[in-house]
Amino acid sequence: MDLFQFLNLLGGLSLFLFGMNVMGQALERRAGSRLRSLLGKMTTNPVAGLLTGLAVTAVIQSSSATTVMVVGFVNSGLMTLRQAINMIMGANIGTTVTAWILSLAGISSSNIFVRLLKPSSFTPIVAFVGMIYYMFCKSDKKKDTGLILLGFATLMFGMETMSGSVAGLREVPGFRDLFIMFKNPVLGVLAGTVLTAIIQSSSASVGILQALAVTGQVSYGAAIPIIMGQNIGTCVTAMLSAVGANKNAKRAALVHLSFNVIGTAVWLTVFCLVKWLLSPAILEESASLLGIAVAHSVFNVLCTVLMLPLSNMLEKLVCRLVPEGKKPETVMELDERLLTTPPVALARCRKVAADMANCAVTSMKQGIAALNDYTPALAEQVRQAENQTDHYEDILGTYLVKLSTRRISASDSNEAAKLLKIIGDFERISDHAVNLVQSAEELNSKDMSLSQEANRELSVLTGAVSEILDLSLEAFLKNDLGPAGMVEPLEQVIDELKEQLRTAHILRLQQEKCSIEAGFIWSDLLTDLERVSDHCSNIAGCVLDMQEGNLNLHESLRAMKEDREKFADRYLLYRKKYTVEPQA
Repeated sequence: MDLFQFLNLLGGLSLFLFGMNVMGQALERRAGSRLRSLLGKMTTNPVAGLLTGLAVTAVIQSSSATTVMVVGFVNSGLMTLRQAINMIMGANIGTTVTAWILSLAGISSSNIFVRLLKPSSFTPIVAFVGMIYYMFCKSDKKKDTGLILLGFATLMFGMETMSGSVAGLREVPGFRDLFIMFKNPVLGVLAGTVLTAIIQSSSASVGILQALAVTGQVSYGAAIPIIMGQNIGTCVTAMLSAVGANKNAKRAALVHLSFNVIGTAVWLTVFCLVKWLLSPAILEESASLLGIAVAHSVFNVLCTVLMLPLSNMLEKLVCRLVPEGKKPETVMELDERLLTTPPVALARCRKVAADMANCAVTSMKQGIAALNDYTPALAEQVRQAENQTDHYEDILGTYLVKLSTRRISASDSNEAAKLLKIIGDFERISDHAVNLVQSAEELNSKDMSLSQEANRELSVLTGAVSEILDLSLEAFLKNDLGPAGMVEPLEQVIDELKEQLRTAHILRLQQEKCSIEAGFIWSDLLTDLERVSDHCSNIAGCVLDMQEGNLNLHESLRAMKEDREKFADRYLLYRKKYTVEPQA
């Protein structure tokens, strides 16, 4: 190989790895919602978990990425170790899809229709269509489709370039001797392990092996041990990702390594016995691109067949290797490992935001309850909930900002922006809950009480606030426009209630039915409760914004009020329901 052939090899390898990366990322964005639904079907059923891992890896074209994702799931408490084992086994099979795609380069025939299946024939068309989609389409989904096609074309062009640059090596004795040396199974496994550990992708290393196979010097006897070693080398990524994770996450990464090491040890032993006892002629034949794809798939399927019934023993093994500590470990709500798969990271953010929303609404209802029946224990619960929502806001805000810097689809970007806006409103709701508790504590410590009429009015207002909390929470959790559309009319009724109750309080002061000191507390209560309804309005407005594909709250509320008849009907309904007129 001369200098120029080496440069072609280097360029082809670069294009191959770049194309694989671009295609994988675009596939991930394009299949974002489908990927979330696939991961939502994870169960303790071994077959279901295995198929989920297979499908996810086939979509994102990387078993390493899937395994890193699994480590993140386990570290976040989203997945048990048993579920992780099943998914990792499926990922090992799913990663073989790439080798089958690359094997198309080995098609050879004089038939025009068969020749059209050869990548060198259809890759220019794929690249041209991808370029049109990427440059001239405005839709993000179509742009991602274009990137998938361009990434695939780049990958295949890199494969062809690598194959062409090494084709001359078939006549080089040193190259032939190198692969004769790799016929030693142990050396072959070692070579495959080192190569894959360096580039951190078994799919890519199998592709490189397929490119070298065009020289005709790579026999099946040398290729099969290299393939076995590639499965071990791909574990490096997961092992690195487990650094700093909790024990269960480390066990998940160790499952990946143990699965491949045990599978390789068993089937390498079988391979050596077959080779030395039977000496099949096929092991001396030159490996084809299709043959390498078949060997890669068969090996991974055999490993899974071997280890799936032994998943319980595999779990016990890694639990012994990574024993439980004396102190219980905390679960990480948002794991940065998931940022490598933005659709999944965003789904996790939504789950944590849902926990935050429930926590904030519960704390506000407890704060309202404290006004009628104050206890120190209830006050402490409200304060703990407020601290928890503060924690949620901190981690979600930081995580969503990091996520927004990634290349994500427009819909995911809007969802991230919506969550960033909404978490602030939920955090403020919990702050107002603490304010209610402080007012209740002041009334209790000073042995004061509100008048009977004030308590009746307060129960009307808190009833309206409780309902608007439920509506906004349902709208957010279910992304439901029905409850979201009911919030703004109710919020307007609460605004009017606040003014009515303020006026009624002034009249009671004039009639000396209420003390000035209690009046200050009353004013604070009205302000806190009214502001809670404002935050609920913001939350519902964000839900409506997302439906319209914008984040302009004022525009959404204006459009809602322009539908005067529907808005007026809802407003009148709530005004009648929450009246403070004296009872007959």
